[in-house]
Amino acid sequence: MSYTLRGRLESRLAAALLPFLAAVALAPLEHVWWPIELVGLMVGIGVLLDVAVYHRRLPYQPGWAALPLGLLELGATLSLSLLLGLNAPLTPALALFGAGWLLAQALGHAGLPFLRLTYAEDGGELGRWGFALSMSAAAAVLVVGGTAWTIRPPTIHLAAGVHEGPLVLDRPQRLVGEPGTVVRGGIVVTSDDVHVRDLTVFGGEHGIEVRDSESIELRRVRIGGATMDGISARRSSVKITDCRIHTPRIAGAQGIDISFALTVSPSKVERCRVRGGSEGIVSHLATVVIRDNDVSSTSLRGIAVTEMSMGEVDDNRVRDAVGVAIFCGDYSHCTITDNTVSGTTPDPSGNPTRNGFGILSYFGSVATVGGNNTTVAAFIDGRVEPR
Repeated sequence: MSYTLRGRLESRLAAALLPFLAAVALAPLEHVWWPIELVGLMVGIGVLLDVAVYHRRLPYQPGWAALPLGLLELGATLSLSLLLGLNAPLTPALALFGAGWLLAQALGHAGLPFLRLTYAEDGGELGRWGFALSMSAAAAVLVVGGTAWTIRPPTIHLAAGVHEGPLVLDRPQRLVGEPGTVVRGGIVVTSDDVHVRDLTVFGGEHGIEVRDSESIELRRVRIGGATMDGISARRSSVKITDCRIHTPRIAGAQGIDISFALTVSPSKVERCRVRGGSEGIVSHLATVVIRDNDVSSTSLRGIAVTEMSMGEVDDNRVRDAVGVAIFCGDYSHCTITDNTVSGTTPDPSGNPTRNGFGILSYFGSVATVGGNNTTVAAFIDGRVEPR
């Protein structure tokens, strides 16, 4: 089809209207803004390509070109969303983009030609309805974008130096530290949509405690001296990336504990370095992704997915664990792949289930394993299946 520039723009806006309305409905329902931001980014990239590339390079656009052009726009959208820090989950973001793309194809090939019989002859232009659509789309973007801007969570900057805690974060916000920022006594999060990054927490029973909250992001936090858990999340959905946790050798102390969270979105722990404690990273009754972490010098288990949890344990390094390096227990379902385990030693107690195993499936659990460099064992109806 030979599009005019106006036809390209009006056809794109017409196809974007329904995904935009879906994003407007989804955002308050999920207490996040990324669906609106993502659709706006999709439309913006498409309009830019229409003006700067497609109109100049594709005076005639064959139907088959929709697929490679769609992949180009998908790559540009995902790259820019990462660069801008939209925090859009990959699978829902791909689903939203895919639905929008399929709708655009259905409208371009069937819907708009049916509604406007001269659609092809007019180069994709929609006549007087096109102008009204363009004005409506611009107004909608301004209204929704302005609303999102005015009610966005505030960003609070903590200056370098020691701040006495515990700090209680009971409303949506971004807490950002500077080099040398230390919070003594812990941070407690009790609100949805809280981000904490670039600071050190020292002392307290829990370094960072998250309770009954979703859309929580902890990035580049350093935690030491907590007497129980470095990070403790209960009934919450958290994303923890690039953290550093040093847990003292105290009975029961853990690096990261995510528990009682099967009714909320999955949690994720990535690129963290956890040292010491009874367990490095553990989940109880939760859905977790534990990927690309370094866990070392634990006295009970390095990584544990237990108590009817569902977990993916991928590409981690577990060193110098006593008893068990990676544990799947108590009717949990675990996918354990491409992990590197070294230096695991038997527990001095002589417990046969803690005899220095690299991977252990225990008490009715199912561990699907593949690509690991270590020993695998099962006890009390635990199962091990190849990936």
